[in-house]
Amino acid sequence: MKNKDSHKPHKPHKAHKPYEPHRAHFSLIVLSFFIFLSCSGHHEHIAPAVNEQDSLPFMTSHGISNLISDSGIISYKIVAEDWNIYTTEPQKWTFLKGLFLEKFDTTFHVEWHVQSDTAYCHANRTWELRGRVVVLNRDGDLFETEELFWDMDEHQLWNHMFMTITKPGSEQQLTGYNFRSNEEMTDYHIDNSAGYTPAKDSDEPNSEIKEERASQADSRRALQGQ
Repeated sequence: MKNKDSHKPHKPHKAHKPYEPHRAHFSLIVLSFFIFLSCSGHHEHIAPAVNEQDSLPFMTSHGISNLISDSGIISYKIVAEDWNIYTTEPQKWTFLKGLFLEKFDTTFHVEWHVQSDTAYCHANRTWELRGRVVVLNRDGDLFETEELFWDMDEHQLWNHMFMTITKPGSEQQLTGYNFRSNEEMTDYHIDNSAGYTPAKDSDEPNSEIKEERASQADSRRALQGQ
């Protein structure tokens, strides 16, 4: 007796497709590439981290009176209510509540002294004085302005604002702009100068002051010639 199932054809088993790891790896690379392209078109503008030293002084002193040396020699004295020292580059000192400064010569005599409402010292070499600035040199000449710069390397002082210079013991005055002087405040120049001095033995009632104007003149010569 024959088996009925003996003549039935056997269905072939479905072959399993082998795993191809290189194709999966390639697909992952392509996907990563498109993600990179989609993200690379957008850049976030992020500012650098704010350092506390950028806005706050490294040291603050109150009620100071200090002698400052330059190249090992005592050069000047500063007196101030507040002194702020910043260590960021370039270094800076600030005197926001006023400054009194005396400049010494090599024999420790005072060459001149200055008082200002506000003062800054940049990189320990360049001074910037603002507000009501008053300077008195050893000859007694009085300088009044609202701005004064002092370069300790170039040994010069200058400003670009209005300046008034008064001679000692008299009412002689010189005014002008673009003041420039040596470090001793004895040899100075001022542009667009105008000077006046009281007139003597004048019979005219309204001629109490005689004005003399000298454009681009040396300030000390103008004062001495009046």
